[in-house]
Amino acid sequence: MGRFFDHGDLRLVVLKLIADKPSHGYELIKAVETAAGGAYTPSPGVIYPTLTLLEELGYVTAADAGGGKKLYTITDEGLAFLESNRQPVHGLFTRMAEAAAQSAAFSPQIMRARENVKTALRLKLTAGQLTPEQISAIAKVLDDAAAAIEGI
Repeated sequence: MGRFFDHGDLRLVVLKLIADKPSHGYELIKAVETAAGGAYTPSPGVIYPTLTLLEELGYVTAADAGGGKKLYTITDEGLAFLESNRQPVHGLFTRMAEAAAQSAAFSPQIMRARENVKTALRLKLTAGQLTPEQISAIAKVLDDAAAAIEGI
């Protein structure tokens, strides 16, 4: 698969998401992933430079939200830029919605099952010291599940 976004597209998507709701970088990563139905998830190595660029352009401001997080908010200049790019932004969100409609990544059954595995693993890992045998058994179950999924 090629690139999900062309040069400059992610900048418009992120700016629109911030216009809709001031957000942290991680929230924006998840918002893009959700909007694209799991077909694309921007990495921190892509999202944070995009946020820095938007800030340098004067389109967003970043406020310290504690815990090393920054809360990004759109500026008047950012709103004007977004308005002048209304058609491309609409097209990008339409394309992401189409990708989401075709994606099984966010189907209720898969989301439920994935969350069940994550919860079970987190509970087991935080319940106390695991023996080497338990660690091996957990790794085997996860490896077997991955192999079974690949075989489908």
